[in-house]
Amino acid sequence: MKPIPIHARNPGPMTGDGNWTWLIPGRVPTLVDAGTGDAGHLAEVSDALGERTMAQVLVTHAHVDHVSGAVPMAALQPTARFAKMPWLPRDERWPVAWQPIADEEHIEAGDTTLVAIHTPGHAPDHLCFWHEETRSVFCGDLAIKGSTVWIPGTDDGDVGAYLASLERVLALEPARLYPAHGPVMDDPQRVLRDYIEHRRRREAQVLEALEQGDSSAEQLTARIYRALQPALMTLAQQGVVAHLRKLEREGRVRREGEAWNIMKP
Repeated sequence: MKPIPIHARNPGPMTGDGNWTWLIPGRVPTLVDAGTGDAGHLAEVSDALGERTMAQVLVTHAHVDHVSGAVPMAALQPTARFAKMPWLPRDERWPVAWQPIADEEHIEAGDTTLVAIHTPGHAPDHLCFWHEETRSVFCGDLAIKGSTVWIPGTDDGDVGAYLASLERVLALEPARLYPAHGPVMDDPQRVLRDYIEHRRRREAQVLEALEQGDSSAEQLTARIYRALQPALMTLAQQGVVAHLRKLEREGRVRREGEAWNIMKP
């Protein structure tokens, strides 16, 4: 399996240098993620297909930079199937004939088979696609080398689920990660362990800030992210809320209105 990286041409504050989509050529031409509908991306996908038509587009999750290209892609590739794990009503924003993908479903792609691995946390519908023969994972937004992954605390993000997803992929002992952002990762064991440790440190920072008297998500974020650009503080606050909700489910903090407090023994 030799996937072809095709850039979605969508740089921005949330996407960095932009998204990568991955074309798996062969008997069942398959694109992992749909991009955003940029004309240059669509043309490059068509060029890479040559005389073949797209058999299917597998979407890792329904965040706009991964899924919004589905409608223009369907117009160009009318016989292709579009598939993802359902996230209703989010999926209805992009009206193609979505086919559901289940956890651990085996999917023919190119000249081989991928296995769908449900990896929620960043999004509730997030999937990775595992290729056992090469021990490779198309990992979507599970990991981005040199950066952290945003967990949206008020948009179904879940830190606890994200940590479990990292552990699940780590247990596969992958040799390579093909991400939706940034370079291919040939050191996935280290990358995934670093992500787990980062989340543990962030949780400790949240608890320490609560101990020091901060109680609102805004106050906690200001203390933890003192050097962050103001334009990114809202996103950072979402991540803090995601940690607080994990701690609340564990019975370690409680919420009273806008205030969060540590549960005392």
